Amino acid sequence: MWRRVTSVSHLTFAHKSTVNKNACTFKCWESFTTEIPRKEKTTYQRAKTPFITFVLGGPGSGKGTQCMKIVENFGFTHLSAGELLRREIASNSADGIMILNTIKEGKIVPSELTIKLIQKEMELSDNYKFLIDGFPRSEDNRKAFEQIFGAEPDVVLFFDCPEDEMVKRVLNRNQGRVDDNIDTIKKRLKVFTALNLPVVNHYLEKGKLYKINGVGTVDEIYKQVHPVFSSFHFEVRV
Repeated sequence: MWRRVTSVSHLTFAHKSTVNKNACTFKCWESFTTEIPRKEKTTYQRAKTPFITFVLGGPGSGKGTQCMKIVENFGFTHLSAGELLRREIASNSADGIMILNTIKEGKIVPSELTIKLIQKEMELSDNYKFLIDGFPRSEDNRKAFEQIFGAEPDVVLFFDCPEDEMVKRVLNRNQGRVDDNIDTIKKRLKVFTALNLPVVNHYLEKGKLYKINGVGTVDEIYKQVHPVFSSFHFEVRV
């Protein structure tokens, strides 16, 4: 499904120490015997291609909470696109300043910039299983990601939740974010519907989408999520 991601250089690993050890063993045999030693069987760890899950859903759909459950049970690395952008702004870097100015102007952060932040985090991780939360937000995001990475995601989770439920959750979560007020939330939901649903429909047609009913308790919702990942035979953490 995935082609090797040549641009993400640190996501593959090869153990060269075993090769060096074998070379040393051969030299020692040469020093003490004229017989040709039997070549030791060398075991190499296969480089693993990233397993990527896009996690989609409107603000307050519960996707962040479910990501924590997936991390806890299946050992994924959770990358929140929104958190990466906020962290870059806080760093006061050149990219951070550009992101802040873009948001202030009411524009969408360029796809390449968001992907750059995601790619950087993936390169720094020694994991190969990733949850990319809140991305792609638009068809432009999706196309840019697939072009840059040269592949599609393995799984796409879509948390389907009624608007009134999402509004209630966002207002109650009390995270101190300036965009957690009813007018802004409704605007964000309209933007989500306009931009994100085409992405949802695209992956539905590709047969990669898993639609999760976002109404219920955390455990009730997770009962729908767990089988998605257990079907790939990932080791379940106890």
